[in-house]
Amino acid sequence: MSSTLKLDQIDRKVLEILQSNAKITNAQLSKEIGLSPAPTLERVKKLEQAGIIKSYHAQLDPEKVGLGVTTFVQITLVGHKKVVTESFVEKVNSIADIIECHHITGTGDFLLKVISKDISTYQKLMLEKINEIEEVASTQTMVILSTFKESKTLPLP
Repeated sequence: MSSTLKLDQIDRKVLEILQSNAKITNAQLSKEIGLSPAPTLERVKKLEQAGIIKSYHAQLDPEKVGLGVTTFVQITLVGHKKVVTESFVEKVNSIADIIECHHITGTGDFLLKVISKDISTYQKLMLEKINEIEEVASTQTMVILSTFKESKTLPLP
């Protein structure tokens, strides 16, 4: 199935419910959408097979697991050749503290979301890992002071 699967109202409702509570039982989900359990399960499997539902995760509280500093780091590369970009991305994917990597337009080339225990741990990561990536020409860090909205729910069109 393609990723442009036509979604009806029931599919949208399934996706809205699963985005807010992925641990819901099939029986409860079927009650909430008004179908019996078998067709509900078929719809969920169809959405998974189409790649619309990519995975299920537990969302952790960073501070409660000892991660107190979140930053966005804008990266400018030394060049824009495919080999430079691919090499950079491969290296970034091997650094666990980098939890997101986005190819962007504008003054930079990439935007990284980095999470660390504290500022000194972040500084060590920058000095010993990120700044040592030979494809990196420059970095600009923005430290997150407060977060007022952080939705993991996609607004379905």
